[in-house]
Amino acid sequence: MKTLIIVAHPDIENSKINKRWIEELRKYPERFTVHELYNVYPNDHIDIEAEQELIEGHDDLVLQFPIYWFNCPPLLKKWLDEVFIYGWAYGSAGNALVGRSVRLAVCAGIKEVDYSKKGRYQFSLEEILRPFEVTMRYVHASYQPFFAFYGNEKESGVEYYSTQEAIEYSAKNYIKFLNQDEFS
Repeated sequence: MKTLIIVAHPDIENSKINKRWIEELRKYPERFTVHELYNVYPNDHIDIEAEQELIEGHDDLVLQFPIYWFNCPPLLKKWLDEVFIYGWAYGSAGNALVGRSVRLAVCAGIKEVDYSKKGRYQFSLEEILRPFEVTMRYVHASYQPFFAFYGNEKESGVEYYSTQEAIEYSAKNYIKFLNQDEFS
């Protein structure tokens, strides 16, 4: 079966990284289903049953998003809150995610060195993403390593905008990351 990629980007048309990743994913329709939350739910009304059925129809799950105030964009948080419900995702009868491999693919914005004890934010990206790991452990999913692209943020006086070459390289590596044996 395929891998379901849940994409949550509030402005995908102006995205550089996530938009390019989607283009690369769509080259492999037999392997990946790309599901763009902001396109499907422009009014934030989530069809919970349809989302649960979509997940159940796939082996693996990837949450793809830009880091947004050191978390995910609001629609992805709402999606998690509404779709991963008691009786389906957890609880005595909630077993829909048990053993399902889940990964994150994130665009981190700032340089990787800034996500370190001595960096700008003094926390690693792994630490910032820990709530996702805990959530997946709570629902007994198999949380896997994440994929990250660093350095696309533009700051006043400092430009981090990545080269097209770096973006292309990340798109190819994203596919390699998703095709790793322990994930499939």
